[in-house]
Amino acid sequence: MAADLLRRVRRRPIVLVLLTGNALAAAAAFAAAGPVAGSTPSRSTIGRTWPIAEPDALAEIEAKVATLPSDMSKAFGPRDKWSALKAAPLGVAGADRVRSVVPFYTLDFDITLPGGKTLYPKGFTFNPLTYVKLPQRLIVVHPRDLGWALRNARASDFILLSALGTQNGDAIDLSEKTGRPIYILEERVKQRLGLTVAPVIVEQSGTRLILTEYGPKSRAVAAVAKGATR
Repeated sequence: MAADLLRRVRRRPIVLVLLTGNALAAAAAFAAAGPVAGSTPSRSTIGRTWPIAEPDALAEIEAKVATLPSDMSKAFGPRDKWSALKAAPLGVAGADRVRSVVPFYTLDFDITLPGGKTLYPKGFTFNPLTYVKLPQRLIVVHPRDLGWALRNARASDFILLSALGTQNGDAIDLSEKTGRPIYILEERVKQRLGLTVAPVIVEQSGTRLILTEYGPKSRAVAAVAKGATR
């Protein structure tokens, strides 16, 4: 089980840095700063560079997995009881609606230069979309609408499951059955995007995120159209 977990980590990207916080905050803020004092110039380097202070993420994951029991179900119980796999709940979209969100982020720590000078203070607010481009759409659905998501998803899109009542869905099991990575909607992502209902497709447009919610009629028409082309 532990080895299987590591394989999943290797083949799936670490998702939604844009939506969840500190790594992007630091990266975006440092993008405006000068190079670290004492860095060695290189003719083959274009642009500003900084030494990487953080440990390698995959190495940390591998080290942690190596400490886990071979059969995790015995240690942690059935997978459907794992709190880490519980998705954030959303209501059901009753009608089509399109709205936009600016995902402002407020630093909860000071960003300082090596000499101690404060570059950006705690409380500084900015829009991450000013600095980065979200390369894929996010398709958020309840487990019952996963077929709709698979029919409408592009190859680069991320599909996220939201809970509906007692329906949570097993993202790991569904990933294996569909052959496509399926993720869960985290509460902090839900709050950050202001999500209230599903299905909803989130994509970037300039410095905003466009949230397109799909009501019952749109879902039904999409399903009929898909069936007619078979």
